[in-house]
Amino acid sequence: MNNILFFLMPKAMCAYLYDDYTIRQALEKMEAAGYTAIPILNRRGEYRGALTEGDLLWALKNMCYMDIRQAEAHRITEISHRKEYVPVRVTTSMHDLIDRASTQNFVPVVDDKDAFIGIVTRRSIIKYCREMLFPED
Repeated sequence: MNNILFFLMPKAMCAYLYDDYTIRQALEKMEAAGYTAIPILNRRGEYRGALTEGDLLWALKNMCYMDIRQAEAHRITEISHRKEYVPVRVTTSMHDLIDRASTQNFVPVVDDKDAFIGIVTRRSIIKYCREMLFPED
């Protein structure tokens, strides 16, 4: 298996945030999606990073003082990130993809123009490896 597209969850099936969302919008979108980390895109569809529950928690503590109404006054671009979710291209090797997935929940995938095209989840890689290692289960 040398093609990461086999593992790709396309953008149309992904939950994501736009970089002009407020903290409150991000909270609501993440709650609805049920994910602990979610990609951030600009309105041109370019990948800008990822937002985690931890990032939101610290932002609420430091910027909103635990007042959800203040979360409407701040954009997610104001939030600092403890970890960068660096994207890969579809030409990335499986070795590099697995290496990246070992340290983050998902790996964002971009095209040659840095447009977000989807994600590869750690779960999909583990499921594939399990099926290859234990085909009888």
